[in-house]
Order: sequence, then structure tokens, then C-alpha cells
Amino acid sequence: MILRFFSFLILLWVIGFAWFAIDLPRPAVDDTHTGSVVVLTGGAGRIDRALDLVAAKTAGRLLISGVDRDVKPAELAAEYGRPDALFDCCIDLGFQAVDTRSNALEIARWAARRGDKSVRLVTSDWHMRRARLELERAMPPDVRIVSDAVQTQPALGTLFKEYNKYLMRRLAALAGV
Repeated sequence: MILRFFSFLILLWVIGFAWFAIDLPRPAVDDTHTGSVVVLTGGAGRIDRALDLVAAKTAGRLLISGVDRDVKPAELAAEYGRPDALFDCCIDLGFQAVDTRSNALEIARWAARRGDKSVRLVTSDWHMRRARLELERAMPPDVRIVSDAVQTQPALGTLFKEYNKYLMRRLAALAGV
């Protein structure tokens, strides 16, 4: 009986992992205007995608969450080939976050101060599910979150680690932690 139960759990895990790895979130197909764009640092293409969205005026403002304290806006503008004026008018840097959970808390505080009713979340496809879960838990329920995943070619090891982190956070959320 116990062996069957554990076999069933392993089967569920394998099926879940297959779904997680095969059906990665995709970029948003619409350019619906949102109150702001928020991007989590840490992956190639994320900041570029968010800067493109702000430059296209699909949102009023951008928060880059999880920036190293030593980074200055002019340095980012130069690194990403964007005018300083874009950073002066439309971009905030968040220095408080060190992980996905603290990214969500930083974003929620920032969006609340702005009075945003919608945010576009930009992160890597393999990271989107957990980032969105954390953001949904941190934001008020009346704030609409639009997922905009940056497509990548994640390694199997990356998917394995992220799937297990996602499961643990999902279980913790169910337990109220």
C-alpha cells in the first residue's frame, strides 16, 4: 500500500515535470497597455524586452527589480544602448530584492505606491510560473498581472531545479507559509 502511494506520487511528479518542461510560458501576444512593466534581473533578454515595452509606450513606467546597489541608471542606459532620458523619465531601479520572493514584495510595494491596477511581468519562460505565483501572493487581488515570458533554451538541470522550487513554493502557499 505504501509502495503504491509513493509510486503514485513519483508518477505525478514525472507527469508534472513533463508538463512544466514542455509547455513553457510564452511572450504576451498583445501589446495591451498596463500601468507598469516589471522585470526581474538575472536572465538574458529580460531587461531588453522590458526596455522595448517601455520605449513602445505599452506602460507608463518600468521597475527593474533586483538591481545590484552599485549600478547607476546611466550605466544601464549605456549597457543596453538606450538614451539616458528614457531612464530619467520612465525607469525605476529596485535595489531591495535578492530572490524571487523578495522581487515580488518589492514589486508589490512599488506598484501600490503608484496605484497600479495592472502590471506586465517580464522574466524568463522557465522562471515565469514561480515568479507569477510569488507576485500573485504579494499583490492585491484587484491588480491584473500580464505574463510576458522571454523565450530561452533552458538546460534540463535548470528546468529540474526550477520545477522543484515551484512545487515547494506551491506547497508552501497551500500551507499558508
